[in-house]
This record gives sequence, C-alpha cells and structure tokens, in this order.
Amino acid sequence: MVGYARRGVHGQTVETIAHRVLSGRIGEGDTLDLGALQAELGVSLTALRESLKVLAAKGMVDARQKRGTFVRPRADWHLLDADVLRWQFEAMDGVRDASGAGNPLLGDLDEVRGIVEPAAVRLAARRRTDEDLAALEEALAAMGEEGEEGDGGGAAHAVEADLAFHGALLRASHNELLERMDLVIAAGLAYRDRLVHGTGRSPRDPVPSHRAVLDAVRVGDADAAEAAMRKLLDQAARDLGRVVGASDGSVG
Repeated sequence: MVGYARRGVHGQTVETIAHRVLSGRIGEGDTLDLGALQAELGVSLTALRESLKVLAAKGMVDARQKRGTFVRPRADWHLLDADVLRWQFEAMDGVRDASGAGNPLLGDLDEVRGIVEPAAVRLAARRRTDEDLAALEEALAAMGEEGEEGDGGGAAHAVEADLAFHGALLRASHNELLERMDLVIAAGLAYRDRLVHGTGRSPRDPVPSHRAVLDAVRVGDADAAEAAMRKLLDQAARDLGRVVGASDGSVG
C-alpha cells in the first residue's frame, strides 16, 4: 500500500484524479490526457506522474506503450484500501441525496460490521488486557463529552470518539487480521458518523450502548458482549434511518 501526503500539490492532485475516477467522470478504460490534466491542474508533468503512481499502486490506473495511462476495470481496484474506500464515499456525495440514502456503500458497511464486529468482540471478551480496557474507557469518556461546537467541532469530536472506541475493540481481539479491518470499517464509519452527527438533528445518546459492550468485555462474557454489539449496531442503523427519514419527509 502506497501512502501519500494528502496536503500540498501532490496530495491535491491524487485526490482530484481519484474523485473523478470513483465518481465515473473518468470511466473504466478511459485514457487520461496527461497534457490536458497538467494544464488544468497547474502541476508539472513530474508531479502528475508521481500522483498517478499512487493511483497505480492502488490498482486504479495503469500505463501501456502506445495506449498511455488508462483507468483499470473496477475489479482490479484495491477496494479495501483505506484511501480508496474514503474516496468512494466522498465521490458518492455528488450522486446521493442529502441523507446519503443513495449511497449503496452504507449498506455494504452495515453488512461488513454485522459480520466482523460481533465476532471480534467475542474474542475481545476472552483476550482483552488492562491496556485494552483503558483504551476503551478513554474512548467512551470522550464519547460522553460535548466537544467544541465551532465549525462542526462537536460533530467531529463525536466521530473521533466513536472511531477510537471501535478501533480499540478490534485491537482487543488480538487477532492481527481483524485488527487490520479497522482500516476498512473506519473509512465508512467516519462517513456514516458525519451524516448522523452533522445534520443538526441530535442522535440518540451513544454512551449507554457502547458502555454495555465494554462492561461485557470487561467481565469476559463473550455471549453478552456479542449481544450488546448486535444491539449497538441495530441502534446505529436506526440512527441513520432517522437521518434518511428526516430528509425525505418520512417519520421515524
């Protein structure tokens, strides 16, 4: 996985091209006009090529003699790459309604979380360490704080605390592959949380449902931990449903 600095000319160039590909503005199989892109974005050809290397490493573009640089089929994209996931959610902003109801990735996220997190929390109940419990307590405490409201700071704080809690749970499983799923879940969860917390419509207090999960993990009750996680995920789905219903006029 090739990382890059999201800020600066290089990062902006990567993000711009990625969004165009993920939104379909540049379609699968399309050949990129590097000269036109260079002129439009105001970057050097070297900077443009370096940015394309990032996208090539993520399976999104490739280059061939006589054909040039082109967009690879979606089946070749590294869809579980954290950047690609984030770009997919961001690209959907242009084609969904204000609620996010038009974004099928939210449904995919719910299914993945329903498979991964209940299983992970069972392992966490058996394997958690004092350090794991401390990290979960810290995240839960942050979840109960208001955060600063300026420039959406309150919503940003809520998102950060939620991500910290779920990431700590995956790490508490002490299964390296499950821990890496945090990269997948976090990208979608951050997007979903911003929808729920950024509407001005207060979601239900998330602390009690998260506290129930932590309490079960603390006492090592795997069955109770799984049940609490499934209840938490059901509440998360209802919270998102309330946002969707509020935007389309339905009552939730």
